[in-house]
Amino acid sequence: MTPLLKDKRIILGVTGSISAFKSASIASKLTQMGACVDVIMTQNATKLIGPATFEGITHRKCYLDTFADTDDLASSHVTLGSKADLVIVAPCSANMLAKIAHGIADDKLSTTMLAVRKHTPVLIAPAMNCFMYENDATQDNLKILQSRGMHIIEPDTGNLACGYAGKGRMPEPETIVEYALQFAALDKKLAGKRVLVTAGATREHLDPVRYISNPSTGKMGFACAKTAKMLGAEVTLIEANTSLPPIPNIHAIHVTSAQDMADAVFEHAPNADIVIMTAAVSDFTPCTQEAHKIHKTDADLTVQLKPTTDILKTLGQHKRPGQFLCGFCMETQDLIERAEQKLAAKNLDMIAANSLSEPGCGFACDTNSITILTKDGRTTLEIADKLEIAAALLQNIADRV
Repeated sequence: MTPLLKDKRIILGVTGSISAFKSASIASKLTQMGACVDVIMTQNATKLIGPATFEGITHRKCYLDTFADTDDLASSHVTLGSKADLVIVAPCSANMLAKIAHGIADDKLSTTMLAVRKHTPVLIAPAMNCFMYENDATQDNLKILQSRGMHIIEPDTGNLACGYAGKGRMPEPETIVEYALQFAALDKKLAGKRVLVTAGATREHLDPVRYISNPSTGKMGFACAKTAKMLGAEVTLIEANTSLPPIPNIHAIHVTSAQDMADAVFEHAPNADIVIMTAAVSDFTPCTQEAHKIHKTDADLTVQLKPTTDILKTLGQHKRPGQFLCGFCMETQDLIERAEQKLAAKNLDMIAANSLSEPGCGFACDTNSITILTKDGRTTLEIADKLEIAAALLQNIADRV
């Protein structure tokens, strides 16, 4: 499969913040996803991490000096800025924040920022002492950049390198890469569309401490939600009992039981253009739930179960014209036959079938392999990272809607 950021030109600006060491991980992740990453460092940044680190990671020149770098005209500050598909400044010091806000161009990075074209998305990740971040001048500069369409990635709150605790830590590289994917990874085929995704495993409690569930971690559902956002959609994610980090810029709803999931889905599905049901919803729930812990005795314990609401079937019965409904089917045998039955019986537009018995697929894995079935045929996606599988699945859906 094609890497998500293949041939995208990304500028990564690195300034003199103690968080500069995190930028190496950002550069690495973007490069692994196929991007051409041009790192531009300030002189203060070089005192915290060496340019050779970035050159070794990106296999490209690391830019430091406005004049020393002009011998290669193809890599001048104007060319770098004007050709970029995305610009990230992470970490962005208070000084660089002020320079960008007021158009000061006295080094390679600030000069390049002036050459970035207006339509190019710019991500700014401030990182500084909490008092510097709260300063009125810094806050005014942030407002200026936001008013110009730049996107501010809010700093985290916690212990800072200076010894204080407060707001000012640069978010982890994974978070910044998530933002990068949303802005640069895919064509915005789903712009203006509303997508509802479910993820995770529901829990059916026997008592306050015990429940019936399954091993789903929600990774596939999160991958679908991320991809929908990359494609430009407005995304709502209904997640059941996951421990995955939140996805930026999406509306997340947390639920516990199958009934909680049904209630949330039925509330939000009528407004969705596309519904993707990846959650592993319990098929049965205890007939009664004890108010207190059931204590162990020598006698056998019998638990009576009753069926839960078939959310997917109900959605199919009430599907409005133009709405696209995609289900997921996990089986240990007769996968395709059972998936085809569900596709027809539940009035779905698409179903993604994956086998629990196939190595590297199913619950808790980072990879997956699915067969996409529709009324007009099937497509098999060979084993790959779940985000890549989700990208292929959502592209297929986007082409149909």
